[in-house]
Amino acid sequence: MAYRNFRDRDGHTWEVRPRSRSTWSLEPTAGNPGRARDVDSPGYEKDPFEMSVEELQRLLDSSKPPKPRDVKSPFKD
Repeated sequence: MAYRNFRDRDGHTWEVRPRSRSTWSLEPTAGNPGRARDVDSPGYEKDPFEMSVEELQRLLDSSKPPKPRDVKSPFKD
């Protein structure tokens, strides 16, 4: 199965993977320092290949990357 790729406004390439009817995953491809993100799929479109780059950019903008957890190490003083 092929996945939709698109280049964001910063020049990074993302792969759009539909996970379910309601959730899509935006995953960085090689050379993209971003983190994978899950977004709500738009209700008006089920196929990412039918969406414009601008619409995909809005989905990327609406998502926030997961924040790294600040867990203190028990081994540090």
